[in-house]
Amino acid sequence: MPESRQSSPKHSRTTPKHSRTSTSVLQGGGWLPHGYRVDPHSHVEGQLVYAAAGAMATATERGTWVAPASRVTWTPPHYAHSHRFYGPTDVRLVAVPLDLCGELVDHPSVFAVTPLLREALLALTDEPERRPGAHGRLLAVIVDELADAAEQSLHLPEPRDDRLRAATALLHEDPARPVTLAELGRTVGASERTLSRLFHTELSMSFHRWRTTLRIHHALAHLTDGMSVTDTAVACGWSNPSSFIDAFTEVVGQTPGRYQADLRRGR
Repeated sequence: MPESRQSSPKHSRTTPKHSRTSTSVLQGGGWLPHGYRVDPHSHVEGQLVYAAAGAMATATERGTWVAPASRVTWTPPHYAHSHRFYGPTDVRLVAVPLDLCGELVDHPSVFAVTPLLREALLALTDEPERRPGAHGRLLAVIVDELADAAEQSLHLPEPRDDRLRAATALLHEDPARPVTLAELGRTVGASERTLSRLFHTELSMSFHRWRTTLRIHHALAHLTDGMSVTDTAVACGWSNPSSFIDAFTEVVGQTPGRYQADLRRGR
């Protein structure tokens, strides 16, 4: 998978370099290639990142959030974070001043993008401000939409316990691996009961739910890269396309086929 490490686009649609700790958030939009990466950094302001086409992953110490075009990621001030983009991605960045950050949750998250929110994000990042105060009014709409929005389920939390970290590392290496929790426990030196308890206490989800979310993350990348629904199901560990479609729809909110159709329209 090709990789590129540059900084984020701004209104000029260029990609200037930035430092590890930025004093402000670049704002605007631009197309990024498949595999493009932004190394860990932080901002003194909050940041919204929206993939209007394509998909992206945002990683922090709390875990990884994946966002297709139906989601927008939120990172509060001073949270170290990195980004990776899948497929040609039309990325939009929005800086949220400190005085508005308190309207949103105080931890990184992913929110659903309503039609109104999408249009406001696109309008704010397409062109420089033409009328005084226009961007501020659009930002107020965006914050209002997000303040009442429910957090979505594309968060993949990462563990602290060494045994659980070892178990999840094996799943990261091969998400399609048909391993049971008992087999993972024998490999990392923990009982099935202990690992099950750790998944619930540290990650607030079951082993099955965590692995399903991990597989959905990989499925989004494969689908964005053009892999068929059937091949994606096999590559990510589902025994048949129907079970994959059901799981994908539950987590993402649309079928894999509709997701790919929306990608093609976006491009």
